Amino acid sequence: MTHVIAEPCIGTKDTACVSVCPVDCIHPTKEEAAFATAEMLYIDPDTCIDCGLCVDECPVRAIYPQDELPAEWAHFLARNAEYYAKKQA
Repeated sequence: MTHVIAEPCIGTKDTACVSVCPVDCIHPTKEEAAFATAEMLYIDPDTCIDCGLCVDECPVRAIYPQDELPAEWAHFLARNAEYYAKKQA
């Protein structure tokens, strides 16, 4: 299972979650060129180890375990995955 960043992150892009992630699966970071233009941060579903450390660090409560993602934000699961598919292309 993976964690998902949802709508509350849009426009916020607080990177507290990035610093606690043990597997570097949250991007873009402030050091990446894409950070300036990114609408939000994303979690790589193939890398996330479901540790949950990022959840408590998010000041806007935008991160959810996949199975607890509110229905109105279900499309953010695909949106997170799509970000990484484009990044690898």
